[in-house]
Parts: sequence; structure tokens; C-alpha cells
Amino acid sequence: MEVKRVKVGGLELGGGRVYVQSMLSVPSWDIEGSVEQAVSLERAGCEIIRAAIPDREALRLIPAIKEKITVPLVADIHFDYRLAIDSVSMGVDKIRLNPGNIGSEDRVRQVVECCKKRGVPIRIGVNSGSLEKSVLAKYSSPTPEALCESALSHIRLLEKYDFEDIVVSIKSSDVKSTIAAYRLMRELCPYPLHLGVTEAGTYHMGLIKSSIGIGSLLCDGIGETIRVSLTDDPIREVEAGIDILKAAGRRGGVRLVSCPTCGRTRIDLIGLAKRTEEALKSLDKDITVAVMGCVVNGPGEAKEADIGLAGGDGCVVIFKKDRILGKYPEASALDALFDEIKKLP
Repeated sequence: MEVKRVKVGGLELGGGRVYVQSMLSVPSWDIEGSVEQAVSLERAGCEIIRAAIPDREALRLIPAIKEKITVPLVADIHFDYRLAIDSVSMGVDKIRLNPGNIGSEDRVRQVVECCKKRGVPIRIGVNSGSLEKSVLAKYSSPTPEALCESALSHIRLLEKYDFEDIVVSIKSSDVKSTIAAYRLMRELCPYPLHLGVTEAGTYHMGLIKSSIGIGSLLCDGIGETIRVSLTDDPIREVEAGIDILKAAGRRGGVRLVSCPTCGRTRIDLIGLAKRTEEALKSLDKDITVAVMGCVVNGPGEAKEADIGLAGGDGCVVIFKKDRILGKYPEASALDALFDEIKKLP
């Protein structure tokens, strides 16, 4: 199904690029801290930033953050439809809304009319923990079908008022349910999908669950924007999101491949790989760099890399594709590698 294009600030969902987003974790009353975190997120590569607007006091966040960032700002709204209207009036680029907890249909209509007037899209956010009682009674549990039915009912309500600038998320904390729900939703509606595994957990397990859930869908060609939900610093969400996109082949940039080491290795491969990874973070090239333990895994198995190094007996060879460029002492290997990387286009 062809994806409808929806503009979020200066970005366009559905145009082929998958955008990484995150959410501020500073308390909403801390304006200075929230602005500082928003700026840090943009610097880290976050392309859409969301802020919770739980009360009228939090509305002060919008102009303060908008003044300091260039990426779109999303207002996360629950319960009070007036906060959605005021957020739009104050310049947010998108509203995240669960129409099911806003109240009467007339309240939803007022939000829709305000968004339509100002060209602001609405993300319908449905989670496994927020399903309507009637839907849960029908399916007995938050199944993928239940998540989709809830989202579709909200979509129809917005469409009733001729509103189609819609983005949809249907997240579950269960990875398999999340994957199944998004696959089904892609068949049922043309709107851009915001991918994520909700309540994924702390960094280690949250990253694993998000990589499986988001990564599987990206490899299917599903998804226009992603958030890696972690109980951690949101900058780590952004870094993880970018890396998931790279691993799924949906984003360029530097890609590091390295072997798991074995008894043939005669250099400190683990330390060298970690130092290489850290040094590559500041590099703006669309290349694959290999760090391999021996010549078996070097110019042989890693010959598809643009540039790489392979360990020998206390020394390192630098190779480009399947061609050896030179042999160097282990201590100077990283400098030699980056000298060759600088020569690449």
C-alpha cells in the first residue's frame, strides 16, 4: 500500500527517509533543563523531539524550545483537549493524541479543526495498555487485531471531519505482538507509521527488544519514523535508533564490522575495535570499515568493506577491498587506518 505523505514541520513522512525521534525526560516544569536537553538531542541526531504537556504550566515549554531547536517539536497530550488546542496555537509541529482519553467527540472535533486550520498533523497513539473496554472485551487481550481495531476507529473519527494529516502508532510491550500489529496495520491504512516497542525496559534489554521489533519492520519496508523507548538517557535512544536504521539498511553513514575474535588472534582486537568505533563517531562518510582479528577474516571475508585492518602476529595490515595497502605495528594501526580513510571520497 502506498504511504500517504504527511508533513511534520519541515520534514515529510512517507517520502522514503525514516526519521529518528525521542522524548524529553526532564520534568515539564523545568523549562531551562528541558531546553538544554532538546538542544542536546538535536545535536545527537534526533530529528523529531516530543515533549509532554501535562498541564497549562507546561505550555511555556513550546516557545522556549522552539526558539532553540530547528527540528520539529511534538506535543504529547492526554486527557485535556484544551492543551492540544493551545499547543497548536503556540506553534508545535505535531500533536500526539489518544482520542479515546480526550472525552467527547465534540472535543476531538475541536482539536481536529484547530490542527486542520494550521496544517498540524496528529499522531494517533494506541498502546496495549490504553485499549477501550469494548475492544478488550471483544478480543480478551490486547492482541494485534485489537490494537488495529482501536486505531482504525480513531482514524475514522478524524476522517469524519475531513482530516487526513494522520500518523499512527500501535505499540505493545510484547515484541511479537508489536511486529504483527504493524504488519497488519500497513495492510489496513495508508498513513505513515511511527514504530516502537513501548515500555521496552532499561538499556540492555530495551535495546534488544527494540532492535528485534523495529528492525524486523524496517526490513519489511514498514515505518516512516521510529522511537527506541528506553529507561535511560534519551540521547541513547537517538544513538540506538540511528544504529538500528543503519543495520537495517535504511540509513547511510559509517558502518563498522568486526569479527568476534578467536584463537588465531594475536593483537588486542577488542580494544582496537572499541577505539575504532569511538573514533568513527565523528566521521561523516557513507562507508563500511572492517576491524578483523586475522588474515582469514581480513581481506578475505571482509573484502566487501571499503577499508579495514586485519591482525597479524603483533602487527596489522591495512586493506582496501581485497588489496593490501601496507603493514604497520599494532600501536600505530589506528592512525594508519584513518590516514587511509581520509583519502576515501
